[in-house]
Amino acid sequence: MAELIFPVPEPVLVPIRGGGAFPVRRIYCVGRNYAEHAREMGHDTREKPFFFDKPADAVLTGGAAMAYPPQTGDLHHEIELVVAIGRDGSDIAEAAALDHVWGYGVGLDMTRRDLQAEAKKAGRPWTFAKGFDQSAPLGELVGAEAIGHPQRGAIRLLVNGVERQRGDLGEQIWSVAETIAFLSRFVGLKAGDLIMTGTPAGVGAVSRGDALEGEIEGVGRVRTVIV
Repeated sequence: MAELIFPVPEPVLVPIRGGGAFPVRRIYCVGRNYAEHAREMGHDTREKPFFFDKPADAVLTGGAAMAYPPQTGDLHHEIELVVAIGRDGSDIAEAAALDHVWGYGVGLDMTRRDLQAEAKKAGRPWTFAKGFDQSAPLGELVGAEAIGHPQRGAIRLLVNGVERQRGDLGEQIWSVAETIAFLSRFVGLKAGDLIMTGTPAGVGAVSRGDALEGEIEGVGRVRTVIV
């Protein structure tokens, strides 16, 4: 083995409820997967799913504080169901898609909305809008063997104790199984991948000092404070 020129970075680990940790490989995010949110962003409600990425080291766990990112004046919250892949697969049939799911969690897709708007207008990638440091606060993951595969359940986010977002998993335009099947046509999914499945309506700006608390019925919680 060749000599390394610097130490290998520490793995990105998400705590598992009850003990253990899930090592993160890649993070795929589904855009506009709730009809009402799609409408509030000015789009149709049944487009083909599209995806963007976050780097694995954007993950923030344990309720740690999130630093307000540079180069933005419009940081937005987006609460999402997170799917943890536990089995490799490519070109996965929809009927078999849930067999590749290890478990689920709750996450925040934090977004520099002003940079996203600029990128959209120019037809450019969303990398700086979505993939910045600490842009993916996550709660604990829980295995599907413990909670099953949730297809219904309230999803909501509170900012400083005031509800900002509320929806239901049943309102997703593309189900988890459909999303996995579609995504796996383009990339090989691997154990350790996370899929953030889109956010309900009600996204909005946050400021330094704001406390964010999200929950999905039957799945778990996520929290962070913007500093």
